[in-house]
Amino acid sequence: MRRWNGWGDDTIDRKLPATARAFLESRLGRGDALPDESLANACAQVPESRVDALPGFDRSAEARLRHAHGQSFADWAALRHGHVGPFPDAVASPATHEQTRAALDAARRAGAVVIPYGGGTSVVGHLKVIDDGRPVVSVDMSACARLLDLDVHDRIARIGAGAAGPVVEAQLRAQGFVLGHYPQSFDYSTLGGWVVTRSAGQQSRRYGRIERLLHGARLACPNTDFEVGGQVASSAGPDLRELVLGSEGRLGIVTEATVHITPIAERESLHAVFFADWQAALAAARAMTQAGLPVSMLRVSNEEETDTQLRIAGHESAIAWLRRYLNVRGIGDRPAMMMLGITGSRRDTRRLRADALALARHAGGVHVGTAMGRVWAKNRFAGAYLRNGLWDAGFAVDTMETAVPWSRATATMTAMQQAAHLALQAFDERALAFAHLSHVYGAGCSIYMTVVWRRGRDYATDMARWRALKQAVSEAIVACGGTISHQHGVGFDHARYLGAEKGEAGLGLIRAALAELDPQGMMNPHKLVSR
Repeated sequence: MRRWNGWGDDTIDRKLPATARAFLESRLGRGDALPDESLANACAQVPESRVDALPGFDRSAEARLRHAHGQSFADWAALRHGHVGPFPDAVASPATHEQTRAALDAARRAGAVVIPYGGGTSVVGHLKVIDDGRPVVSVDMSACARLLDLDVHDRIARIGAGAAGPVVEAQLRAQGFVLGHYPQSFDYSTLGGWVVTRSAGQQSRRYGRIERLLHGARLACPNTDFEVGGQVASSAGPDLRELVLGSEGRLGIVTEATVHITPIAERESLHAVFFADWQAALAAARAMTQAGLPVSMLRVSNEEETDTQLRIAGHESAIAWLRRYLNVRGIGDRPAMMMLGITGSRRDTRRLRADALALARHAGGVHVGTAMGRVWAKNRFAGAYLRNGLWDAGFAVDTMETAVPWSRATATMTAMQQAAHLALQAFDERALAFAHLSHVYGAGCSIYMTVVWRRGRDYATDMARWRALKQAVSEAIVACGGTISHQHGVGFDHARYLGAEKGEAGLGLIRAALAELDPQGMMNPHKLVSR
Protein backbone atom coordinates (compact mmCIF):
# COMPACT_ATOMS: atom_id res chain seq x y z
CA MET A 1 0.00 0.00 0.00
CA ARG A 2 1.06 3.59 -0.56
CA ARG A 3 2.88 5.04 2.46
CA TRP A 4 0.60 7.55 4.19
CA ASN A 5 3.31 9.79 5.67
CA GLY A 6 6.26 9.54 3.31
CA TRP A 7 7.33 8.45 -0.13
CA GLY A 8 6.27 5.38 -2.02
CA ASP A 9 5.23 1.81 -1.29
CA ASP A 10 5.22 1.08 2.44
CA THR A 11 6.71 -2.38 1.82
CA ILE A 12 9.90 -0.78 0.47
CA ASP A 13 12.19 0.35 3.27
CA ARG A 14 15.49 1.90 2.20
CA LYS A 15 17.57 2.55 5.27
CA LEU A 16 20.28 5.17 5.10
CA PRO A 17 23.55 3.25 4.54
CA ALA A 18 26.03 3.39 7.42
CA THR A 19 28.59 5.14 5.21
CA ALA A 20 26.05 7.80 4.24
CA ARG A 21 24.98 8.34 7.83
CA ALA A 22 28.59 8.71 8.99
CA PHE A 23 29.27 11.21 6.21
CA LEU A 24 26.22 13.31 7.07
CA GLU A 25 27.03 13.29 10.76
CA SER A 26 30.57 14.45 9.97
CA ARG A 27 29.18 17.38 7.99
CA LEU A 28 26.03 18.28 9.93
CA GLY A 29 26.25 16.68 13.33
CA ARG A 30 24.28 13.78 14.72
CA GLY A 31 20.61 13.72 13.77
CA ASP A 32 17.89 12.90 16.29
CA ALA A 33 15.62 10.00 15.36
CA LEU A 34 12.24 10.95 16.81
CA PRO A 35 8.96 8.98 16.86
CA ASP A 36 6.33 9.73 14.22
CA GLU A 37 2.62 10.23 14.67
CA SER A 38 0.63 7.03 14.09
CA LEU A 39 -1.97 6.64 11.36
CA ALA A 40 -4.64 5.92 13.97
CA ASN A 41 -3.90 9.11 15.90
CA ALA A 42 -3.79 11.14 12.70
CA CYS A 43 -7.16 9.77 11.57
CA ALA A 44 -8.60 10.63 14.98
CA GLN A 45 -7.95 14.31 14.20
CA VAL A 46 -10.20 14.28 11.13
CA PRO A 47 -13.46 16.12 11.97
CA GLU A 48 -16.93 15.35 10.70
CA SER A 49 -17.44 16.09 7.03
CA ARG A 50 -19.21 19.31 6.06
CA VAL A 51 -20.86 17.76 3.00
CA ASP A 52 -23.79 15.37 2.94
CA ALA A 53 -23.32 11.80 1.74
CA LEU A 54 -23.14 11.79 -2.06
CA PRO A 55 -22.95 8.81 -4.44
CA GLY A 56 -19.33 8.11 -5.36
CA PHE A 57 -17.82 10.25 -2.59
CA ASP A 58 -15.80 8.80 0.29
CA ARG A 59 -16.09 10.68 3.59
CA SER A 60 -13.99 8.27 5.67
CA ALA A 61 -11.28 9.73 7.90
CA GLU A 62 -8.43 7.80 6.29
CA ALA A 63 -9.39 8.70 2.72
CA ARG A 64 -9.63 12.37 3.66
CA LEU A 65 -6.29 12.25 5.51
CA ARG A 66 -4.53 10.56 2.58
CA HIS A 67 -5.74 13.30 0.21
CA ALA A 68 -4.87 16.27 2.42
CA HIS A 69 -1.16 16.42 1.60
CA GLY A 70 1.45 16.05 -1.12
CA GLN A 71 5.19 15.50 -0.81
CA SER A 72 6.55 18.94 0.08
CA PHE A 73 8.64 19.38 3.21
CA ALA A 74 5.70 21.14 4.83
CA ASP A 75 3.53 18.11 4.08
CA TRP A 76 6.12 15.75 5.54
CA ALA A 77 6.57 17.78 8.71
CA ALA A 78 2.80 17.97 9.21
CA LEU A 79 2.27 14.24 8.80
CA ARG A 80 5.28 13.07 10.78
CA HIS A 81 4.63 15.43 13.69
CA GLY A 82 0.86 14.96 13.67
CA HIS A 83 -0.16 18.48 12.59
CA VAL A 84 -2.30 17.00 9.85
CA GLY A 85 -5.29 19.32 9.19
CA PRO A 86 -7.20 20.85 7.56
CA PHE A 87 -8.73 18.10 5.41
CA PRO A 88 -10.97 17.69 2.39
CA ASP A 89 -14.53 16.86 3.39
CA ALA A 90 -14.95 14.11 0.82
CA VAL A 91 -13.00 12.29 -1.90
CA ALA A 92 -14.39 11.42 -5.33
CA SER A 93 -12.69 8.83 -7.57
CA PRO A 94 -14.12 9.11 -11.09
CA ALA A 95 -12.99 6.72 -13.83
CA THR A 96 -14.22 8.65 -16.89
CA HIS A 97 -14.69 12.18 -18.12
CA GLU A 98 -18.45 11.86 -17.55
CA GLN A 99 -17.97 10.76 -13.94
CA THR A 100 -15.58 13.65 -13.38
CA ARG A 101 -18.19 16.01 -14.81
CA ALA A 102 -20.74 14.58 -12.37
CA ALA A 103 -18.36 14.97 -9.42
CA LEU A 104 -17.74 18.63 -10.29
CA ASP A 105 -21.45 19.28 -10.65
CA ALA A 106 -22.10 17.72 -7.23
CA ALA A 107 -19.32 19.80 -5.67
CA ARG A 108 -20.73 22.99 -7.19
CA ARG A 109 -24.19 22.25 -5.83
CA ALA A 110 -22.65 21.69 -2.39
CA GLY A 111 -20.80 25.03 -2.59
CA ALA A 112 -17.50 23.19 -2.29
CA VAL A 113 -13.94 23.95 -3.34
CA VAL A 114 -12.39 21.27 -5.58
CA ILE A 115 -8.74 20.15 -5.36
CA PRO A 116 -7.71 17.81 -8.21
CA TYR A 117 -5.54 14.91 -7.03
CA GLY A 118 -3.31 12.96 -9.41
CA GLY A 119 -0.48 11.03 -7.80
CA GLY A 120 -0.11 13.18 -4.70
CA THR A 121 3.52 13.98 -5.55
CA SER A 122 3.44 17.79 -5.51
CA VAL A 123 6.41 19.34 -3.68
CA VAL A 124 5.15 22.94 -3.73
CA GLY A 125 1.79 22.79 -1.97
CA HIS A 126 -0.65 22.10 -4.82
CA LEU A 127 -2.77 19.90 -2.51
CA LYS A 128 -2.77 22.19 0.50
CA VAL A 129 -6.26 22.53 1.97
CA ILE A 130 -6.92 26.16 2.89
CA ASP A 131 -9.99 26.64 5.04
CA ASP A 132 -11.87 29.70 3.81
CA GLY A 133 -15.21 28.56 5.18
CA ARG A 134 -16.27 26.49 2.20
CA PRO A 135 -16.29 22.67 2.21
CA VAL A 136 -13.52 21.02 0.20
CA VAL A 137 -13.73 18.06 -2.18
CA SER A 138 -10.69 16.16 -3.45
CA VAL A 139 -11.14 14.57 -6.88
CA ASP A 140 -8.74 11.64 -7.22
CA MET A 141 -8.16 10.88 -10.90
CA SER A 142 -6.15 7.67 -10.51
CA ALA A 143 -8.99 5.48 -11.82
CA CYS A 144 -9.12 7.51 -15.04
CA ALA A 145 -6.07 5.80 -16.49
CA ARG A 146 -6.92 3.77 -19.61
CA LEU A 147 -5.32 4.01 -23.03
CA LEU A 148 -8.36 5.26 -24.93
CA ASP A 149 -7.02 5.41 -28.46
CA LEU A 150 -3.73 4.93 -30.30
CA ASP A 151 -3.08 6.07 -33.86
CA VAL A 152 0.02 4.22 -35.06
CA HIS A 153 0.06 6.10 -38.35
CA ASP A 154 0.08 9.57 -36.78
CA ARG A 155 1.87 8.41 -33.60
CA ILE A 156 -0.70 9.95 -31.28
CA ALA A 157 -2.24 8.33 -28.21
CA ARG A 158 -5.22 9.43 -26.09
CA ILE A 159 -4.88 8.43 -22.44
CA GLY A 160 -6.84 8.98 -19.25
CA ALA A 161 -5.20 11.81 -17.35
CA GLY A 162 -4.97 9.86 -14.09
CA ALA A 163 -2.54 7.32 -15.50
CA ALA A 164 0.70 7.23 -13.50
CA GLY A 165 4.03 6.94 -15.28
CA PRO A 166 4.34 3.11 -15.18
CA VAL A 167 0.73 2.74 -16.37
CA VAL A 168 1.31 5.15 -19.27
CA GLU A 169 4.46 3.38 -20.41
CA ALA A 170 3.17 -0.18 -19.92
CA GLN A 171 0.14 0.51 -22.13
CA LEU A 172 2.25 2.19 -24.82
CA ARG A 173 5.11 -0.34 -24.75
CA ALA A 174 2.62 -3.13 -25.40
CA GLN A 175 2.04 -1.36 -28.75
CA GLY A 176 5.75 -0.72 -29.43
CA PHE A 177 5.85 2.93 -28.31
CA VAL A 178 6.91 5.15 -25.42
CA LEU A 179 5.90 8.60 -24.25
CA GLY A 180 9.37 9.06 -22.78
CA HIS A 181 8.41 11.36 -19.90
CA TYR A 182 10.41 10.35 -16.83
CA PRO A 183 10.33 12.76 -13.86
CA GLN A 184 11.82 11.36 -10.65
CA SER A 185 8.23 11.06 -9.37
CA PHE A 186 7.48 8.77 -12.36
CA ASP A 187 6.16 5.88 -10.26
CA TYR A 188 3.25 7.93 -8.91
CA SER A 189 2.87 11.23 -10.77
CA THR A 190 0.23 11.27 -13.50
CA LEU A 191 -0.17 12.41 -17.07
CA GLY A 192 -2.67 15.09 -16.06
CA GLY A 193 -0.38 16.27 -13.30
CA TRP A 194 2.50 16.55 -15.75
CA VAL A 195 0.35 18.71 -18.03
CA VAL A 196 -0.94 21.14 -15.41
CA THR A 197 2.51 21.63 -13.85
CA ARG A 198 4.47 21.84 -17.15
CA SER A 199 6.61 18.93 -16.10
CA ALA A 200 10.07 18.06 -17.43
CA GLY A 201 11.32 14.47 -17.53
CA GLN A 202 14.86 13.17 -17.12
CA GLN A 203 15.11 12.47 -20.85
CA SER A 204 13.28 15.53 -22.13
CA ARG A 205 16.30 16.29 -24.29
CA ARG A 206 15.14 13.48 -26.61
CA TYR A 207 11.40 13.25 -26.07
CA GLY A 208 10.57 16.80 -25.05
CA ARG A 209 9.07 18.48 -22.03
CA ILE A 210 5.37 17.83 -21.56
CA GLU A 211 4.41 20.96 -23.55
CA ARG A 212 6.07 19.45 -26.64
CA LEU A 213 4.45 16.06 -26.05
CA LEU A 214 0.94 17.43 -25.52
CA HIS A 215 -1.21 17.34 -28.66
CA GLY A 216 -4.54 18.11 -27.04
CA ALA A 217 -6.50 17.87 -23.80
CA ARG A 218 -10.04 17.51 -22.53
CA LEU A 219 -11.12 19.21 -19.31
CA ALA A 220 -14.13 19.17 -17.05
CA CYS A 221 -14.53 22.76 -15.84
CA PRO A 222 -17.06 24.05 -13.29
CA ASN A 223 -19.65 25.27 -15.78
CA THR A 224 -18.65 23.60 -19.03
CA ASP A 225 -16.39 21.09 -20.76
CA PHE A 226 -13.34 22.44 -22.56
CA GLU A 227 -11.18 20.89 -25.27
CA VAL A 228 -7.90 22.34 -26.54
CA GLY A 229 -5.41 21.45 -29.23
CA GLY A 230 -5.72 18.63 -31.73
CA GLN A 231 -4.34 20.50 -34.73
CA VAL A 232 -1.09 19.48 -36.35
CA ALA A 233 -0.14 23.16 -36.56
CA SER A 234 -2.14 26.37 -36.54
CA SER A 235 -1.74 30.12 -36.82
CA ALA A 236 -5.36 30.69 -35.79
CA GLY A 237 -4.82 32.87 -32.75
CA PRO A 238 -3.24 31.95 -29.42
CA ASP A 239 -2.63 28.26 -28.75
CA LEU A 240 -5.19 27.38 -26.07
CA ARG A 241 -3.09 24.43 -24.92
CA GLU A 242 -0.93 27.06 -23.25
CA LEU A 243 -3.85 27.96 -20.97
CA VAL A 244 -3.99 24.38 -19.72
CA LEU A 245 -0.24 23.80 -19.45
CA GLY A 246 0.80 25.06 -16.04
CA SER A 247 -2.79 25.82 -14.97
CA GLU A 248 -2.40 23.72 -11.79
CA GLY A 249 -6.04 22.71 -11.51
CA ARG A 250 -7.30 26.30 -11.52
CA LEU A 251 -9.27 26.02 -14.79
CA GLY A 252 -10.76 22.59 -14.24
CA ILE A 253 -9.71 18.95 -14.21
CA VAL A 254 -7.84 17.42 -17.14
CA THR A 255 -9.58 14.11 -17.81
CA GLU A 256 -7.89 13.04 -21.05
CA ALA A 257 -4.66 14.00 -22.80
CA THR A 258 -3.66 13.30 -26.37
CA VAL A 259 0.11 12.97 -26.68
CA HIS A 260 2.82 12.43 -29.24
CA ILE A 261 4.50 9.03 -28.90
CA THR A 262 7.77 7.56 -30.15
CA PRO A 263 8.73 4.01 -31.18
CA ILE A 264 10.79 2.14 -28.60
CA ALA A 265 14.46 2.93 -29.17
CA GLU A 266 16.74 0.22 -30.47
CA ARG A 267 19.55 1.14 -28.08
CA GLU A 268 20.10 3.17 -24.94
CA SER A 269 23.18 3.70 -22.80
CA LEU A 270 24.22 6.11 -20.05
CA HIS A 271 27.82 7.26 -19.87
CA ALA A 272 29.68 8.83 -16.94
CA VAL A 273 32.31 11.48 -17.71
CA PHE A 274 34.40 13.25 -15.06
CA PHE A 275 35.86 16.74 -15.33
CA ALA A 276 38.40 18.58 -13.21
CA ASP A 277 35.76 21.02 -11.97
CA TRP A 278 32.27 22.42 -12.51
CA GLN A 279 33.38 25.08 -14.98
CA ALA A 280 34.93 22.52 -17.32
CA ALA A 281 31.86 20.29 -17.14
CA LEU A 282 29.54 23.26 -17.70
CA ALA A 283 31.54 24.33 -20.77
CA ALA A 284 31.29 20.81 -22.20
CA ALA A 285 27.52 20.70 -21.59
CA ARG A 286 27.03 24.04 -23.33
CA ALA A 287 29.18 22.96 -26.27
CA MET A 288 27.20 19.75 -26.75
CA THR A 289 23.88 21.53 -26.49
CA GLN A 290 24.70 24.39 -28.81
CA ALA A 291 26.21 21.95 -31.32
CA GLY A 292 22.77 20.37 -31.47
CA LEU A 293 23.82 16.90 -30.35
CA PRO A 294 20.58 14.96 -29.72
CA VAL A 295 21.63 13.25 -26.51
CA SER A 296 18.60 12.02 -24.55
CA MET A 297 19.91 13.24 -21.21
CA LEU A 298 22.66 15.58 -20.06
CA ARG A 299 23.18 16.05 -16.32
CA VAL A 300 26.14 17.72 -14.65
CA SER A 301 26.72 17.41 -10.89
CA ASN A 302 28.79 20.10 -9.25
CA GLU A 303 31.79 19.21 -7.12
CA GLU A 304 29.78 18.99 -3.89
CA GLU A 305 27.13 16.73 -5.37
CA THR A 306 29.70 14.51 -7.08
CA ASP A 307 31.64 14.12 -3.84
CA THR A 308 28.46 13.37 -1.90
CA GLN A 309 27.33 10.76 -4.43
CA LEU A 310 30.69 9.00 -4.32
CA ARG A 311 30.84 9.06 -0.52
CA ILE A 312 27.39 7.62 0.07
CA ALA A 313 27.39 5.13 -2.82
CA GLY A 314 28.88 2.27 -0.81
CA HIS A 315 31.19 -0.07 -2.80
CA GLU A 316 34.20 1.53 -1.11
CA SER A 317 36.81 -0.48 -3.05
CA ALA A 318 35.28 0.40 -6.43
CA ILE A 319 35.03 4.10 -5.55
CA ALA A 320 38.61 4.11 -4.26
CA TRP A 321 39.75 2.60 -7.56
CA LEU A 322 37.78 5.22 -9.49
CA ARG A 323 39.37 8.06 -7.53
CA ARG A 324 42.86 6.67 -8.14
CA TYR A 325 42.14 6.29 -11.84
CA LEU A 326 40.84 9.86 -12.12
CA ASN A 327 43.93 11.18 -10.34
CA VAL A 328 46.16 9.32 -12.81
CA ARG A 329 44.19 10.91 -15.66
CA GLY A 330 44.72 14.39 -14.22
CA ILE A 331 41.33 14.82 -12.54
CA GLY A 332 41.75 16.07 -8.98
CA ASP A 333 40.00 15.14 -5.75
CA ARG A 334 36.98 17.40 -6.35
CA PRO A 335 35.70 16.44 -9.81
CA ALA A 336 32.37 17.23 -11.45
CA MET A 337 30.46 14.35 -13.04
CA MET A 338 28.45 14.40 -16.26
CA MET A 339 25.87 11.73 -17.11
CA LEU A 340 25.16 11.41 -20.82
CA GLY A 341 22.19 9.54 -22.27
CA ILE A 342 22.62 8.09 -25.76
CA THR A 343 19.36 6.77 -27.20
CA GLY A 344 18.28 5.76 -30.70
CA SER A 345 19.09 3.36 -33.49
CA ARG A 346 22.27 1.29 -33.54
CA ARG A 347 23.81 3.45 -36.27
CA ASP A 348 22.75 6.80 -34.83
CA THR A 349 23.89 6.04 -31.29
CA ARG A 350 27.33 4.95 -32.46
CA ARG A 351 27.96 8.29 -34.13
CA LEU A 352 26.28 10.34 -31.40
CA ARG A 353 28.39 8.67 -28.72
CA ALA A 354 31.57 9.47 -30.63
CA ASP A 355 30.62 13.11 -31.21
CA ALA A 356 29.55 13.71 -27.60
CA LEU A 357 32.64 12.12 -26.09
CA ALA A 358 34.88 14.06 -28.46
CA LEU A 359 33.47 17.33 -27.15
CA ALA A 360 33.82 16.05 -23.60
CA ARG A 361 37.49 15.21 -24.17
CA HIS A 362 38.07 18.64 -25.67
CA ALA A 363 36.95 20.13 -22.32
CA GLY A 364 39.21 17.76 -20.38
CA GLY A 365 36.61 15.11 -19.62
CA VAL A 366 37.52 11.51 -18.79
CA HIS A 367 35.01 8.87 -19.87
CA VAL A 368 34.69 5.98 -17.40
CA GLY A 369 32.16 3.87 -19.28
CA THR A 370 28.57 2.85 -18.61
CA ALA A 371 28.76 0.95 -15.29
CA MET A 372 27.80 4.02 -13.23
CA GLY A 373 25.08 4.81 -15.74
CA ARG A 374 23.56 1.35 -15.35
CA VAL A 375 23.45 1.79 -11.57
CA TRP A 376 21.89 5.23 -11.97
CA ALA A 377 19.26 3.90 -14.40
CA LYS A 378 18.38 1.03 -12.06
CA ASN A 379 17.79 3.45 -9.18
CA ARG A 380 16.54 6.49 -11.11
CA PHE A 381 13.11 6.45 -9.49
CA ALA A 382 14.13 4.79 -6.22
CA GLY A 383 16.22 7.73 -5.02
CA ALA A 384 13.13 9.42 -3.60
CA TYR A 385 12.91 6.62 -1.02
CA LEU A 386 16.07 8.02 0.57
CA ARG A 387 13.90 10.86 1.91
CA ASN A 388 12.30 8.30 4.23
CA GLY A 389 15.70 6.98 5.33
CA LEU A 390 17.07 10.46 5.90
CA TRP A 391 14.09 11.49 8.02
CA ASP A 392 14.27 8.31 10.09
CA ALA A 393 17.97 9.02 10.72
CA GLY A 394 17.21 12.55 11.93
CA PHE A 395 17.83 14.55 8.74
CA ALA A 396 15.56 16.71 6.58
CA VAL A 397 15.90 17.29 2.85
CA ASP A 398 14.35 19.62 0.31
CA THR A 399 15.01 20.63 -3.29
CA MET A 400 14.80 23.96 -5.12
CA GLU A 401 15.22 24.50 -8.84
CA THR A 402 15.29 27.16 -11.52
CA ALA A 403 16.49 27.86 -15.07
CA VAL A 404 18.81 30.65 -16.20
CA PRO A 405 20.98 31.59 -19.19
CA TRP A 406 24.32 29.79 -19.46
CA SER A 407 26.09 33.02 -18.59
CA ARG A 408 24.36 33.13 -15.17
CA ALA A 409 24.43 29.43 -14.30
CA THR A 410 27.42 29.45 -11.96
CA ALA A 411 26.47 32.68 -10.21
CA THR A 412 22.92 31.46 -9.65
CA MET A 413 24.02 28.08 -8.33
CA THR A 414 26.47 29.76 -5.96
CA ALA A 415 23.85 32.25 -4.75
CA MET A 416 21.36 29.45 -4.05
CA GLN A 417 23.90 27.46 -2.06
CA GLN A 418 25.06 30.47 -0.08
CA ALA A 419 21.47 31.42 0.71
CA ALA A 420 20.82 27.92 2.05
CA HIS A 421 23.89 28.00 4.29
CA LEU A 422 23.08 31.45 5.67
CA ALA A 423 19.43 30.59 6.32
CA LEU A 424 20.33 27.61 8.48
CA GLN A 425 23.24 29.38 10.17
CA ALA A 426 20.64 31.66 11.73
CA PHE A 427 19.47 28.57 13.66
CA ASP A 428 23.05 27.54 14.48
CA GLU A 429 22.71 24.68 12.03
CA ARG A 430 24.82 23.58 9.10
CA ALA A 431 23.60 22.71 5.61
CA LEU A 432 24.83 20.28 3.00
CA ALA A 433 23.84 22.01 -0.23
CA PHE A 434 24.73 20.60 -3.63
CA ALA A 435 23.41 21.00 -7.15
CA HIS A 436 23.28 19.64 -10.64
CA LEU A 437 22.37 20.90 -14.05
CA SER A 438 19.33 18.76 -14.90
CA HIS A 439 18.14 20.05 -18.29
CA VAL A 440 19.82 21.98 -21.09
CA TYR A 441 18.62 24.36 -23.79
CA GLY A 442 20.31 26.42 -26.46
CA ALA A 443 20.22 29.58 -24.37
CA GLY A 444 20.63 28.14 -20.89
CA CYS A 445 20.09 25.38 -18.39
CA SER A 446 18.27 24.42 -15.22
CA ILE A 447 19.90 24.33 -11.79
CA TYR A 448 18.52 21.77 -9.35
CA MET A 449 19.72 22.07 -5.76
CA THR A 450 19.33 19.63 -2.88
CA VAL A 451 19.73 20.73 0.75
CA VAL A 452 20.14 18.35 3.70
CA TRP A 453 20.05 19.55 7.31
CA ARG A 454 19.26 18.20 10.76
CA ARG A 455 15.67 17.82 11.87
CA GLY A 456 14.41 19.81 14.80
CA ARG A 457 12.87 18.23 17.87
CA ASP A 458 9.37 19.56 17.20
CA TYR A 459 7.05 20.75 14.43
CA ALA A 460 7.53 24.47 15.08
CA THR A 461 11.33 24.20 14.86
CA ASP A 462 11.23 22.14 11.66
CA MET A 463 8.84 24.55 9.99
CA ALA A 464 10.77 27.66 11.07
CA ARG A 465 13.99 26.27 9.57
CA TRP A 466 12.29 25.22 6.37
CA ARG A 467 10.44 28.51 5.88
CA ALA A 468 13.68 30.47 6.33
CA LEU A 469 15.47 28.16 3.89
CA LYS A 470 12.70 28.28 1.29
CA GLN A 471 12.42 32.05 1.43
CA ALA A 472 16.17 32.67 1.26
CA VAL A 473 16.74 30.40 -1.73
CA SER A 474 13.63 31.63 -3.56
CA GLU A 475 14.72 35.24 -3.13
CA ALA A 476 18.20 34.34 -4.40
CA ILE A 477 16.65 32.78 -7.50
CA VAL A 478 14.50 35.84 -8.21
CA ALA A 479 17.44 38.18 -7.64
CA CYS A 480 19.46 36.22 -10.22
CA GLY A 481 16.67 36.52 -12.79
CA GLY A 482 15.76 32.83 -12.69
CA THR A 483 12.31 31.32 -13.04
CA ILE A 484 10.76 30.42 -9.70
CA SER A 485 10.11 26.93 -11.07
CA HIS A 486 11.62 25.02 -13.98
CA GLN A 487 9.77 21.75 -13.38
CA HIS A 488 7.89 21.64 -10.05
CA GLY A 489 5.22 24.26 -10.71
CA VAL A 490 4.06 27.11 -8.51
CA GLY A 491 1.41 25.72 -6.17
CA PHE A 492 1.01 27.53 -2.86
CA ASP A 493 4.68 27.70 -1.85
CA HIS A 494 5.89 29.66 -4.91
CA ALA A 495 2.83 31.81 -5.59
CA ARG A 496 4.25 34.92 -3.89
CA TYR A 497 7.18 34.95 -6.34
CA LEU A 498 5.24 34.53 -9.58
CA GLY A 499 4.67 38.28 -10.07
CA ALA A 500 8.41 38.86 -10.45
CA GLU A 501 8.33 36.63 -13.53
CA LYS A 502 4.94 37.43 -15.07
CA GLY A 503 4.42 41.08 -14.11
CA GLU A 504 1.11 42.61 -13.05
CA ALA A 505 -0.32 42.55 -16.56
CA GLY A 506 0.58 38.89 -16.89
CA LEU A 507 -1.02 38.02 -13.57
CA GLY A 508 -4.12 39.91 -14.67
CA LEU A 509 -4.36 37.85 -17.85
CA ILE A 510 -4.01 34.63 -15.87
CA ARG A 511 -6.74 35.66 -13.43
CA ALA A 512 -9.05 36.64 -16.28
CA ALA A 513 -8.62 33.23 -17.92
CA LEU A 514 -9.36 31.49 -14.63
CA ALA A 515 -12.47 33.57 -14.08
CA GLU A 516 -13.78 32.74 -17.55
CA LEU A 517 -13.88 29.00 -16.88
CA ASP A 518 -14.29 29.12 -13.10
CA PRO A 519 -16.38 32.19 -12.21
CA GLN A 520 -17.17 30.86 -8.73
CA GLY A 521 -13.49 30.43 -7.86
CA MET A 522 -14.03 26.84 -6.77
CA MET A 523 -11.05 25.21 -8.51
CA ASN A 524 -7.97 24.82 -6.30
CA PRO A 525 -8.02 28.42 -5.00
CA HIS A 526 -4.92 30.13 -3.59
CA LYS A 527 -2.61 28.07 -5.83
CA LEU A 528 -0.63 29.58 -8.74
CA VAL A 529 -2.14 33.04 -8.16
CA SER A 530 -4.21 34.46 -5.32
CA ARG A 531 -7.93 33.77 -5.50
